[in-house]
Amino acid sequence: MHAITHALALAGSMTWEILWALILGFALSAVVQAVVRKSTIVRLMGDDRPRTLALASVLGAASSSCSYAAVALARSLFRKGANFTAAMAFEIGSTNLVVELGIILALLMGWQFTAAEFVGGPIMIVFIAVLFRIFVRSRLVEAARAQADRGLAGSMEGHAAMDMSVTGGGSFLRRLLSPRGFTAVSHVFVMEWAAILRDLIVGLLIAGAIGAWVPTTFWQNFFLTDHPLLSAVWGPIVGPLVAVAAFVCSIGNVPLAAVLWNGGISFGGVVAFIFADLLILPILNIYRKYYGLRMMLTILATFYVAMVAAGYVVEILFGATGLIPEHRHAMVMEEGIRWNYTTWLNIAFLLLAAMLVLRFVRTGGIPMLRMMGGAADTEHGSDHAEHGHDPHDHRGHHH
Repeated sequence: MHAITHALALAGSMTWEILWALILGFALSAVVQAVVRKSTIVRLMGDDRPRTLALASVLGAASSSCSYAAVALARSLFRKGANFTAAMAFEIGSTNLVVELGIILALLMGWQFTAAEFVGGPIMIVFIAVLFRIFVRSRLVEAARAQADRGLAGSMEGHAAMDMSVTGGGSFLRRLLSPRGFTAVSHVFVMEWAAILRDLIVGLLIAGAIGAWVPTTFWQNFFLTDHPLLSAVWGPIVGPLVAVAAFVCSIGNVPLAAVLWNGGISFGGVVAFIFADLLILPILNIYRKYYGLRMMLTILATFYVAMVAAGYVVEILFGATGLIPEHRHAMVMEEGIRWNYTTWLNIAFLLLAAMLVLRFVRTGGIPMLRMMGGAADTEHGSDHAEHGHDPHDHRGHHH
């Protein structure tokens, strides 16, 4: 019993630390999705020029946060005509360059890790673009497109298919502050939470358990902490493998990253570990359904190489500038809740969340939640999607 309560206490205190940051991140993401149309995004992602890829990453960073929804959204963009490399850049931006991930890294581990995430992410995208140029032939992309057009359901399909942006005239702020804007934001907000909740809870529980039960000496041996150079080489290679085995989605990964950092993984290893949420087993299976086995293996190989390489570059850059933290005291071991700024922030943001949830329930959100996990492509759905006309478009109901 003591072991279990210890693990739960760790998970609970981590949850408390990051609660307001999660609410803030999802609220910002909801605001962006409420005013940016998906058709606009597709139009901006037609090729794999550097400028397009940079834009795709930024649009991704502004859009979503759960790995499953990001992967589903990348496929729907690809099907509507976006370039495959651009769709992948969007997907990486959407899981690894998001505000809430940055805030949570800073809270649990330190600002250096947030900096590393925002430096490493673009580096990884550059590596992937280069690897795709070299290894991905147009024949493979065409086969992937044919497979994608079959519309097999992955996970969080309905969530990715919904375009809840508010159309109409007026400035960005006017659309946002209108009653329909408020409704749209509340809908996206609750959907984002529903999409990520399972992974987040699992991630916190796994991190709590590993933090409580696995002795630090095990990690120190595993990450070769006695040999600084070997450890720096080994970290990025093994970091993604730990992530694949733990299979938790992006934000659920951070608590575990904190445990691994305390255990002695290299700085670059942490970065590679956090990026590997796009290669976890359930997601590899989704790639297989979406794009076929060959493209899945190609994504696995190129993403893995790019992650390891990005981990090395970050290790070298941050090591050279002396930015790698010397002490390994990530926020894992502080049990209990104290009355401090975190408490005030949590109270304020929980009130905001409550307002959004209330609005969601009052504007017919509950039936939408039921559709969210299901397949986006019902028999008629796929035809409508081609004509830019979405069966899950709820704008009509807000009049």
